[in-house]
Amino acid sequence: MTVPALLVPADPLVERRPDPHFAPEAAAARGLGATVALLDHDALLGGDATAAVRRVPRDSGEYWYRGWMVPADRYADLAAALAERGAGLRVAPADYRAAHELPGWYAHFAAATPDSVWLPRPPGAPPSVDEAAALVAPLGPGPAVVKDYVKSRKHEWAEACFIPDLADTAHAHRVVARMVELQGDFLAGGVVVRRFEPFQRVGGRAVEARVWWVDGRPVLTGAHPDTPDVVGDPDLSAIEPLVRCFGPRFVTTDVALRDDGVWRIVEVGDGQVSDLPRGADPAAVLARLS
Repeated sequence: MTVPALLVPADPLVERRPDPHFAPEAAAARGLGATVALLDHDALLGGDATAAVRRVPRDSGEYWYRGWMVPADRYADLAAALAERGAGLRVAPADYRAAHELPGWYAHFAAATPDSVWLPRPPGAPPSVDEAAALVAPLGPGPAVVKDYVKSRKHEWAEACFIPDLADTAHAHRVVARMVELQGDFLAGGVVVRRFEPFQRVGGRAVEARVWWVDGRPVLTGAHPDTPDVVGDPDLSAIEPLVRCFGPRFVTTDVALRDDGVWRIVEVGDGQVSDLPRGADPAAVLARLS
């Protein structure tokens, strides 16, 4: 079995070879018979998508991307630049955004994930106190967590992530504003506030797992990159039907075990930019992308 062509970031220091982080995946793809092309990730993030794909052969067909996270707008630029070279991406920009940003996937998975609200904001522009109060009002009182459309600042838990009680709107605003400040130019989409749910813990860390899905089927379950030594064994019976009907072909779900024993979706991601578990065989996933 072979996989379609793979597009990976080039090593910033030696641009003719893959970035060391993705070199094992490039080698596994070649071992499966796939062509591997190189992307200048820095050029793409810098806004020059044409330069970013200069090493992609012309008229070389469609690629799965496996690399560093790319903002949804830049991913659309990448698709357009590849099209100009007679190439393309297996995951369309609309599907990438749907899986990558919470507003794109939340409604579909609402029954299996914490209640959430969001507000579009540009980088460096936190909502006012009144805007923050209006944003969180539908959630009612109680604890919550703050993030942008893609990532949180959980390592600054008290100051930029956790809100003990949404009824204290002044404190909620401070946490939201601090998250926006710390994200800086990397703020993705806007502000998201999610109902806090208590999860079971081992050694102070949540019991969670990352599940990889291709065409609605789980193909790999492993540790979440933030907790590599804690690997849950998730019950996917309530989650698999949702993933199967979602639409995007290649996605990940980060799931955690709630205190009541129910596995909940914490995040959905595009499989092209989700990191593999440490020690995992890349071929276990790549071979399913046929």
